[in-house]
Amino acid sequence: MPTKRAIVDAILAKHDAATAGRKFNAVLATASINDAIEYHALFKIVQTEKQAADPDFQPLNIACVFSPPAEGNKDVQQIQENLPQEKVDNEQEPDKKKDALKAIIADYNAQYGANHGIGEFDRYYQDVQKRIKDQQYPNADLPHAQKIDITLVVDMLLTGFDSKFLNTLYVDKNLKYHGLIQAFSRTNRVLNDTKPYGNILDFRQQQDAVDTAIGLFSGQTGKPAKEIWLVEPAAEVIRKYEAAVAGMAGFMQNKNLICEPEQVYNLKGDNARIEFVNRFKEVQRLKTQLDQYTDLAPDQRAHIEATLPKDQLLSFRSTYLETAQRLKAQQDKHDKAGGETDPEIQRLDFEFVLFASALIDYDYIMALITRYASQTPGKQKLSREQLIGLIQSDAKFIDERDDIADYIDTLEAGKGLDEQAIRDGFERFKADKHARQLAAIADQHNLPATALQAFVDAILRRMIFDGEQLSDLMAPLELGWKARTQAELALMEDLIPLLHKLAQGREISGLGAYEQ
Repeated sequence: MPTKRAIVDAILAKHDAATAGRKFNAVLATASINDAIEYHALFKIVQTEKQAADPDFQPLNIACVFSPPAEGNKDVQQIQENLPQEKVDNEQEPDKKKDALKAIIADYNAQYGANHGIGEFDRYYQDVQKRIKDQQYPNADLPHAQKIDITLVVDMLLTGFDSKFLNTLYVDKNLKYHGLIQAFSRTNRVLNDTKPYGNILDFRQQQDAVDTAIGLFSGQTGKPAKEIWLVEPAAEVIRKYEAAVAGMAGFMQNKNLICEPEQVYNLKGDNARIEFVNRFKEVQRLKTQLDQYTDLAPDQRAHIEATLPKDQLLSFRSTYLETAQRLKAQQDKHDKAGGETDPEIQRLDFEFVLFASALIDYDYIMALITRYASQTPGKQKLSREQLIGLIQSDAKFIDERDDIADYIDTLEAGKGLDEQAIRDGFERFKADKHARQLAAIADQHNLPATALQAFVDAILRRMIFDGEQLSDLMAPLELGWKARTQAELALMEDLIPLLHKLAQGREISGLGAYEQ
């Protein structure tokens, strides 16, 4: 059996792949309270070492939960009725267990700005459960620092706890039959195509026990146990991935196009674009599944890369996002207008979540841009094209990716700007760009740029669209009723996309009347 240090090293090496880039989180089931305490200390030591060796290493957020010695506390005694191992463990050297738990809770309080104590253990336990479930929120809404990547447990959380964003169970304890199936089931709550299955990384080589338990608990379904519980071998998924990529290439060839990302823009007609969207979605679904295999052999990884190189995959993602976004906008526009949308477009299932990387958020991109701007020309680790491609292939930046890409184009490598200067520069760049766009709209509709800017500023300040202010804006044109109505509609058609962009996802009350 591997040492605890070897297990910690293995977990740190495999965790990002197992959890789709920390989109999901995990539980490490340990054999005893002493083991949980030792693991907690080891993770701190090993991650500190890794940070010292590699400044880019992003440590995992580790929590640990086990019940304290009961010492006559009826609440703890009740909790321990379903925690047999913890109950037994706490009878040996209870003071050491209590001191260790106090130190673990103190670390937790420091990490999350909490104020828990061992005297109110249930509050701490509830907070741990809440933070595990908080994985459901994007990092833009709740920073990753406030979430938990791995929770170290003994008996707790292995039964009766559900979170769809918990997808991995690390096992360093012997589990039997019903307990084993219940623990494994924690990770198998299917969410969508980004969580096609859960991961079990068993460090106790319990395959025989797993087979027996699966057989017992699957016998009544009439399906083979392996069909229900076990994922396909990586080699089979690689075969399917190859076939999906080849199918996409064949589709492009039938359209007299080379299977290159930029050629997607030459597809003619919605039906062809829809077929590309569906074909590439299948390619990405299988790639997502392959990314979750933690033990791919080097030759398998090389084969996957050769099937569709990473740079090309990212470029295809970018063209997918643009194509799908255009079709979705078309669908939304028809829906709002009450018209008939093409049935094929209606049937499209736009899964932008497949293309959103968990770790690549706004802060990460700003840090990358800072690193790019600080690089010595000719010695760049990350090129301008790679940086822009990374942004354009990620759905989280679907509204701002053009602005970010344009901003990067204005920067010179080697300028040595710090991150705050980069952020401030980007805000100025956006403000200038949007002001120019607004001025162009004003010019097109014969309006003073300052008046249109004031009109937009008032909308964004209150997040309310006021029809009377629109009338006031158009009044100097001295148009008749019918001509003014047409002019207002024409202006709003050009203005609405910019308003949505400036609102950054917030709803502008009253704007819907002009989106029919």
